Amino acid sequence: MSDTTKKRQKGRGTNWRDYIPLITIVMLALLAASAKQMSYGVNHGVVSWMHNFMGLFFVIFSMFKFFNLEGFADGFQMYDLLAKPFRPYAYIYPFLELGLGLGYLSMWQPTSIYWVTIVLMVFGALGVINALRKGLDVDCACLGSVLSVPLSTVALVEDLGMAAMAVGMLLGGR
Repeated sequence: MSDTTKKRQKGRGTNWRDYIPLITIVMLALLAASAKQMSYGVNHGVVSWMHNFMGLFFVIFSMFKFFNLEGFADGFQMYDLLAKPFRPYAYIYPFLELGLGLGYLSMWQPTSIYWVTIVLMVFGALGVINALRKGLDVDCACLGSVLSVPLSTVALVEDLGMAAMAVGMLLGGR
């Protein structure tokens, strides 16, 4: 284990207050997606809402990474399976997230966007699982280096939840 990673401190990440920044951002994305959905009227369904939510989610989360790309890369490289051996991926990842967000919001190439989301999120979840299994005490890079949120099952739920939504849209039509 490097000097920048350590075993998880007992109790770190177990209090819901540790996740207030993440909860706030997700709630704002939910509210914004719902407001946008209401502007469409009654003829748009859940898939349209999911596009709005995921688009806003990815754009917002990429924004935090762009504030300090170097800091994000340092944190992401601690647990991501591809960023660990290949640092350039940590610099590319925020652009991938931004591209996904804009793709969802514009409804551009939805099938491709769903597949890229599934691959990125499931692969990311594997890195989170690996770090949690090892009991590493690192911050989740999901909010870049701007806000400190411990890497936990919350990050795993986030990754798998986004992948599940993409699978649902892929199977449920556009």
